[in-house]
Amino acid sequence: MYMVSIKQEKCNGCGECISNCPVEMLFLEGGKAEVNGDVECMGCETCVSVCETGAVNLQEF
Repeated sequence: MYMVSIKQEKCNGCGECISNCPVEMLFLEGGKAEVNGDVECMGCETCVSVCETGAVNLQEF
């Protein structure tokens, strides 16, 4: 099981993590990326690799 989190203070709202997530786990709200808790992360780390500001974190549980 994987958990994605967004550091809101680092997120610039570019949307790269959102447009590159294969399971559509992320969405934009108020100019920042947010995590959709209804979708299960597959742990591919694409969101982490495309984030230029380091705002996206992925942890395995």
